[in-house]
Amino acid sequence: MIEKNFVTEGLRRNQIDEYLEKELERAGYGGMDIQVTPLGTMVTVYAERPGMVIGRGGKTVRSITQQLKTLFNLDNPQVEVKQVDVPELNARIMASKIANNLQRGMHFRRVAYSNIRRIMAAGAQGVEITISGKIRGARSAVAKFDEGYIKKCGEPASRFVQEGFAIAPLKPGVLGIYVRIMPPEAVLPDKVEILAPVLDEEPIEVVEEEEEVEESIEALDEDLEELEELEEDLEELEADTGDE
Repeated sequence: MIEKNFVTEGLRRNQIDEYLEKELERAGYGGMDIQVTPLGTMVTVYAERPGMVIGRGGKTVRSITQQLKTLFNLDNPQVEVKQVDVPELNARIMASKIANNLQRGMHFRRVAYSNIRRIMAAGAQGVEITISGKIRGARSAVAKFDEGYIKKCGEPASRFVQEGFAIAPLKPGVLGIYVRIMPPEAVLPDKVEILAPVLDEEPIEVVEEEEEVEESIEALDEDLEELEELEEDLEELEADTGDE
């Protein structure tokens, strides 16, 4: 029973994601989160242009809320819209942009390299763009472009790497665009930092009080006076010896 509910919730989540992606394509849809609360279901939508998601006077967001309740049977859905701060670091937004550029007739290599430069300039640690379909002729092919460092397997890949997919329907056929981005804040478990050595020896502090310094000066002056008296006695003794 638990497994059945898990599969059902996962399927419904994917259906909601596909519906929002289709409805909010022009707004730069960047993904969504669903959180069930005691007051209802909170749906957080991430978009490049939140104004288009809200609509004039909130018309669009109210329509989406009603559709979520009717089509997907969500309990009291509440839609919250958040803006994507850096669209170049969102894999879904960048995949959609690449698809739009390909539909306009731009060459796939030019599109891939220009978007890689934009993503890396935004601070990404690495990026990989895969374009598959009839890109060179009548036969299907796969072109892969990458730069920087990006994890491709294991727990760090599923945890840190963002993935986005989009399609570009063209006359020769449909192209599939797959984008993977390693964000700048990702800290991998194999990262090593070399710290500067710390000296255990503590510096020796020499503190002299003013009275001790004055006493030393006075003692030095007395020694100089005694030395001068001895020199005078020697001179007198030498003079007396010479007279004899």
